[in-house]
Amino acid sequence: MSVGLLAVVDDILSAALKASAKSAGVVIDDAAVTPQYVQGISPARELPVVGKIALGSLANKFLLIIPAAMLLTAFAPDVLPWLLIIGGTYLCFEGAEKVLEWFGFHHGSEDAGGRDEKRLVAGAVRTDLILSTEIMLISLSNIEPGLGVWTRLAVLALIAVVMTGAVYGAVALLVKIDDIGLRMAKSPSRRVRHTGARIVRSMPAVFRVISVVGTVAMLWVGGHLVLANLGAVGWALPVELLHAVEHAVEALGPVVVWVADTAVSAVAGLALGLVVVGAVLSIARAFGRRPSFTEGGESPR
Repeated sequence: MSVGLLAVVDDILSAALKASAKSAGVVIDDAAVTPQYVQGISPARELPVVGKIALGSLANKFLLIIPAAMLLTAFAPDVLPWLLIIGGTYLCFEGAEKVLEWFGFHHGSEDAGGRDEKRLVAGAVRTDLILSTEIMLISLSNIEPGLGVWTRLAVLALIAVVMTGAVYGAVALLVKIDDIGLRMAKSPSRRVRHTGARIVRSMPAVFRVISVVGTVAMLWVGGHLVLANLGAVGWALPVELLHAVEHAVEALGPVVVWVADTAVSAVAGLALGLVVVGAVLSIARAFGRRPSFTEGGESPR
């Protein structure tokens, strides 16, 4: 019996490793996107907020994504591409809003006393829902079809826990690394103090880079989801154009192909996102609400 149990565990681990390999890029995107939501809140609340977002991410995966994915793949597989198009469009919308903020355009408002924690967590969990959906659907599509239903569920559950731990462990480290630097700066060792001071000085630039990477990641993932799944629902032209660009640079190597794919998807995502932002603002104006502007642009942070 123990041998049989070990064989089942080995099958689950092997299947989880193979199935999750192709979703690694989205995991990196998720880790890059999330720290933006924690910026501007009290340092004492950073880890609790990351913890709430992580719990929300687990709830997304176990209460929504995995059950829905299993049911839809069994009974209504044609619905999945439409859901991914909707999710990708939402990511494009969020990414476009952040790009507009860099240029001084603000849609909506924040509390004068700081960022509202409940709304912040809710926004992060909504974004996580889209990214987690892609992670889990990519993983599901790469699970060997010969595995039983319960084994597939176990594989998805393992991937959900490991991916969530990896993403939010990295996020927690990123948002607290400046505190680690401050503690190091108080060390009796001169070398440790010097290293800690360098960490503290570098963190504003690091978070600016993370903000830009996270925004590009939302536009890239969202744009790619829309382009790829439009082909799945019958409009093949967008994804064919994407493949044509990839084919044109194929001789230059896989890195260049990846960069080209990312650039085209991000530009398409930004264009779609701006259209959606415009539509949202038009609806807001129709109900008597107006967007706000700052004096000049705002740097990514």
